[in-house]
Amino acid sequence: MNNRCKTLLTMTGFILTASWTATAWAAKLPGEGISVQPVQSTIAEETFQTLLVNKALQALGYDVQPTKEVDYNVAYTSIAKGDATYLTVGWFPLHENKYQKAGGDDKFSVSGTYISGAAQGYLIDKKTAQKYGITNIGQLKDPQIAKLFDADGDGKADLSGCNPGWGCEGVIEHQLDAFGLRNTVTHNQGNYSAIMADTIARYKKGESILYYTWTPYWISGVLVPGKDVVWLQVPFSSLPNSNQDTALPNGKNYGFPMNSMKIVANKKFTQENPAAAKLFSVMKVNINDVSAENMMMSKGHNTPADIEAHANGWIKAHQKLFNSWIAQAKAAAK
Repeated sequence: MNNRCKTLLTMTGFILTASWTATAWAAKLPGEGISVQPVQSTIAEETFQTLLVNKALQALGYDVQPTKEVDYNVAYTSIAKGDATYLTVGWFPLHENKYQKAGGDDKFSVSGTYISGAAQGYLIDKKTAQKYGITNIGQLKDPQIAKLFDADGDGKADLSGCNPGWGCEGVIEHQLDAFGLRNTVTHNQGNYSAIMADTIARYKKGESILYYTWTPYWISGVLVPGKDVVWLQVPFSSLPNSNQDTALPNGKNYGFPMNSMKIVANKKFTQENPAAAKLFSVMKVNINDVSAENMMMSKGHNTPADIEAHANGWIKAHQKLFNSWIAQAKAAAK
């Protein structure tokens, strides 16, 4: 082989190598080689929201570990310590106290609003509400009114309430005292899903029911507000450790401020990973989409494989939006 051929082959090899290197560099994703640990509550209906974020991070190259289910308090403390990376369903202002106790802005990064317009409060069956003119939970101070919702024969109203450790538990316990209901209302706690299954069963038998719930959640798809049940207002705004007015723009007051769900991440992680930080700030999902997915779960499509399919289906139906999140995240890494 003459020198000219050798030179051409060498140059060709160099060009091919350079081209391959450039291609490999262009294909490199910002999350490659970085492991992340998502956490969520034990509420299965929050898995969908978590999966959407997990899948977006995987599209950025991050090695997303299997989600760990923990109590909210553990989620916040784990993220603050760096033992976990993010919680996709941080409820605000409901979780503000947990957030601050675990380290606040020094430990966490929270930007953007993942899901907005989450309502919560107390409801009773419409039949009893209309028959006795009940519109406000303060009316349950009257033992005769409270007795209408007595499920166990002790003469007190049975409120199907919140699991110990949930943010709503503290609000309910505070309001039972603030509204003077402690002597006439029992806050039934335990496994929320089991308690609500019993509540729904009692409703179907024609019994009066009193319960707490939130949206998005499948309960309001089974016990439909305005059709089967009605929201109760509260005598006045009263939250633990807060002077916040819980009245809505329309003047009605259900005792809880409207909540937003935000992605809560370890601050050190977001500082070192601008792509993930940008993703967390731009991801937004319509609350009605979450309710629709939760309803599918309530109808029996609730296995891990089912929820995975729901998340994949949502992404496919919103591919342009999903791709825009990834593109913005990649741009932030440059």
